[in-house]
Amino acid sequence: MLQVEIYDSKTLKLLTTLEDVSGDELIVEVKERVRENIPHLNTARQSLRLQPRGKSLDDHEKLYLIKGVNAGDRLQLYLKDLGPQIGWKTVFILEYLGPLVIYPLFFVRFPWLYGSQYAYQYPKHVVVRLALACWTFHYAKRLYETMWVHRFSHATMPFTNLFKNCTYYWLFAAFVSFHINHPFYTPPHFGSLRMILGLSGFVIGEIGNYSIHVAMSNLRPPGSKVRRIPLPTSNPFTILFDFVSVPNYTYEILAWFSFSIMTQCLPALMFAMCGAYQMTIWALAKHKAYKKEFASYPQHRRAIFPFIL
Repeated sequence: MLQVEIYDSKTLKLLTTLEDVSGDELIVEVKERVRENIPHLNTARQSLRLQPRGKSLDDHEKLYLIKGVNAGDRLQLYLKDLGPQIGWKTVFILEYLGPLVIYPLFFVRFPWLYGSQYAYQYPKHVVVRLALACWTFHYAKRLYETMWVHRFSHATMPFTNLFKNCTYYWLFAAFVSFHINHPFYTPPHFGSLRMILGLSGFVIGEIGNYSIHVAMSNLRPPGSKVRRIPLPTSNPFTILFDFVSVPNYTYEILAWFSFSIMTQCLPALMFAMCGAYQMTIWALAKHKAYKKEFASYPQHRRAIFPFIL
């Protein structure tokens, strides 16, 4: 049996001592013991590590597997309070629901948006109506995936992320929709050709993005945190796994740049560029994590753009 001392990772103050802890106990069970002694620290907001600034221990790691821990030892662990948490699914639903509701408000042209002289005069341009359909489809798909496709490796995230994520998606939805649905909006040059090319790219990107999400979901059994090397399936859209680590980002970037081509709208291009920048950062981090975790990870793969990055 072990005696486990829990210290604050910042102040190094002893928070609580756990007696008669079995070496077979998981880190998550240790967190539950801490919660019993310190009720406001639920398990989701605890990060336990061996050193004050060390790496967080995995919830499903057993104590006796920690290097240097033997029966009868006194084990010192450091706790970092992650602050109030909120479920990933809840955040995703709220951040995607916003654009789904906000964008059509400008299409309707309420009097307080563009003035009473344009009130309820729905845009007649085909590209504007296609833009509404594409935008609505994308975020409806996102909500569907959040509810029934995605399997989250982490149950929660910091509560403050809710405001950051919603601000990004909701404000961009208003920014893009305001311009595309504006009474003075000018349809793109090259007419139908540009519209067809942009729409085709968007559709391919959306189908590809969904296909990758389904393939990645099938890699992880329900209720587990098992990670495997993602590989192409019988779905032809998953062939991008042969070239990049996170093709779902690749397809999404294709979709939004195609949307900006179809609409010839600068705010839409800005949205696509901001998204591409952030997804590239995430892709590089995931690519690095894959290579570190799997010794047999394909060396020829790039992070997000085939043969380039």
